[in-house]
Amino acid sequence: MNIAQLTPELYRAVAALDTAVKKSGVDNRLLHLVKLRASQINGCAFCVNLHVKEALDDGLDAQMLHLVAVWRESPFFDSRDRAALEWTESVTLVAQSGIPDNVFEMVRGVFSETEIAQLTIAIGTINIWNRIAVSSRLQHPLGEEN
Repeated sequence: MNIAQLTPELYRAVAALDTAVKKSGVDNRLLHLVKLRASQINGCAFCVNLHVKEALDDGLDAQMLHLVAVWRESPFFDSRDRAALEWTESVTLVAQSGIPDNVFEMVRGVFSETEIAQLTIAIGTINIWNRIAVSSRLQHPLGEEN
């Protein structure tokens, strides 16, 4: 199912939201981490592949990207990274666990309200993309197509 062809106006609106997020001032490293972690949680192979490739192209460390799935156990991630990743998990899994107070306080301890709002919209946006890709059975490219 090609959602972009079936509902081009809606697909363009999601793409415009994604563009707005990129232009919003969210730290690029954090944006890569948020997109990758949400995509891992949502089981979106297409998006995991895409966001790893984009992060590598932007110079992020390959070993660090391999460890995003186990970020709590890795020294690669500083307090801002950890707060953004914790926020990503809570917002992505909101139906299961809500947003725990301790997570909200952690995020408020290292980000301004504007930054939290930007991160929240970024997380919501990647969750939309994950749902589009997974529900439409979008496949990531292999080998040289990558």
